Amino acid sequence: MENIKIALRSIKSNILRSVLTLLIIAIGITCLVGILTAIDALLFSMNDSFNRIGANSYSILPGLEDVRGRRNGRQKKQADNISYKEALRFKEKYHEKDLGQVSISLYCGRGGTVTFGDEKTNPTVKIIGVDDTYLSVANYQVGHGRNFTAREIEASTHLTLIGRDIVKMLFRDQDEMALGQIVRIDNAKYKVIGVLADKGSTFSDSGDRRVFIPVTTAKKYYAAADDNYDITASVLSSNTIDQSTNAAIGIMRNVRKIGIGAANDFRIRKSDGILNRLKDMTSEIRMATMGIAFMTLLGAAIGLMNIMLVTVTERTKEIGLRKAVGAPANSILFQFLVEAVFICLIGGIVGIVLGIGLGNLVAILIGGKFIIPLNWMALGIFTCIIVGVISGIYPAYKASRLDPIESLRYE
Repeated sequence: MENIKIALRSIKSNILRSVLTLLIIAIGITCLVGILTAIDALLFSMNDSFNRIGANSYSILPGLEDVRGRRNGRQKKQADNISYKEALRFKEKYHEKDLGQVSISLYCGRGGTVTFGDEKTNPTVKIIGVDDTYLSVANYQVGHGRNFTAREIEASTHLTLIGRDIVKMLFRDQDEMALGQIVRIDNAKYKVIGVLADKGSTFSDSGDRRVFIPVTTAKKYYAAADDNYDITASVLSSNTIDQSTNAAIGIMRNVRKIGIGAANDFRIRKSDGILNRLKDMTSEIRMATMGIAFMTLLGAAIGLMNIMLVTVTERTKEIGLRKAVGAPANSILFQFLVEAVFICLIGGIVGIVLGIGLGNLVAILIGGKFIIPLNWMALGIFTCIIVGVISGIYPAYKASRLDPIESLRYE
């Protein structure tokens, strides 16, 4: 405690110099903790979103083929889209094998508008054509009302399920008021039969600002002849997902009439695959961030060492006096070492607070969630201690080796 008090008195006596040093350390820790916090907040948000979608699901997409481009370059070209007939045949064969559920959907666009009376939404509503199994496969819940039936899908009915944001905009946030009403989606009228439960948003993509219509109706009004129909399958247990995907590959090869030995012209994307790839990518970003932050902290350490050497010179007479009254060399060394570490810790705490704030601010602005990164806080504190020891050890050693007689005579 006595060494800490001496360190505080030294900091106060040279407040401007100490604050500048603190700022250098704080900036390095802010970079380190801030970027790592932002990455973790985004990954946490994405992981939560994928859990809501369902970890036991996967999608079947058109494949990517290597083609020779100009100047003998290699380019990726998407294979033929999955047609509605192919999607239906896949769904029938998948059900025959009793592997789980399959849904067929058609993305109709993000720029739709929904109108009720004099009220109208912004042209940012996502319109999706779905079948009767889509909600369970995509892990949506109906808050009020009901889902489509298979017969309504086959009949291409003008029915719709709307998200919570649509209810807030058009029906004063009253689900019961929305049920049974006739709304206009783009240029067609639909009857509201259900309101979806809150879904949340990820990366500025709101799961509540969308409307679902029967996929057959979407096919009639929105689809072109070569549009792709999304196939999503789910299994009862994640333990059987590999078995299910292997079976799905065989079914899809049959549906697409792919010959023996020919490569697949489609691909399987598991719901957690993107997240795993993103984690691999962000690990490299983390390493780069640590490298940049440590370079900043290296500059701070050099600056702190220089300040501590100046402090030793300024306090030479004080050191001689302490030695003259019996202070051992280890006590002098420990005093200056504590002072260096204490300056680093104060700067580190400031940097951690700023880093958590800035990191979470960035994450929230692009759709993430607020988190308290205890692991990165611990890393920041540990780094500050190491920087303080490294930058303070030589000045402290130099102070401990001063001759008391020469120190007392120093002017």
